Amino acid sequence: MAFTGFAAEDFEVFDIPGLEPRMNALISRVRPKLTELGMEMAPVLSVLCGEEMFPHVAKHARRTVHAPHDTWVAWGPNKRGYKALPHFQVGMFKSHLFIVFAIIYESDNKVVFAKALTEQISKIRKELPGNFFWSTDHLDPRGIPQADMSDEHFAELARKLREVKKGEVTCGLRLDKNDPILEDGAALLNVIQETFEILLPLYRMSF
Repeated sequence: MAFTGFAAEDFEVFDIPGLEPRMNALISRVRPKLTELGMEMAPVLSVLCGEEMFPHVAKHARRTVHAPHDTWVAWGPNKRGYKALPHFQVGMFKSHLFIVFAIIYESDNKVVFAKALTEQISKIRKELPGNFFWSTDHLDPRGIPQADMSDEHFAELARKLREVKKGEVTCGLRLDKNDPILEDGAALLNVIQETFEILLPLYRMSF
């Protein structure tokens, strides 16, 4: 089964009320596509990163009451899990698809990244596309466009990563749920690869 992209109705699963009905829809409609995407991109990311990268599809296993507002596949260098290390993700909220580099709060690498970020703010401001988004909460669909990130924004982001236990960071591209490229599997794979290539320096900064 080749990766075919995402259809508009895939995003509609987040309108389904209730944990069990929404999870059933995610499992039947979206998870197979994320699984296929994970397998497609794993060898590409392994070459980019110079080490084997393993796909991990979100299971939302800890949820017992609230239905998930997003879902994703992540790639990291550990076969057992991804949360403790810097990683890449492709996932979806109701409004958009995201293609990001991420360090979430479980990872000690956030302090390493904060130091590198502080030292390389000027380079990052110049080299990342203005339409990329930064976020300090991977569960929040909002964020700040790279074009609007000031030195003060970066300094505060680095401070949170160093000092706040729940501090985390994601950065990458967002595609509106109605963007026609989402339904073209081959074209979307190209966009994902190009985005990961741009984000690769951030990944390398985090070790």
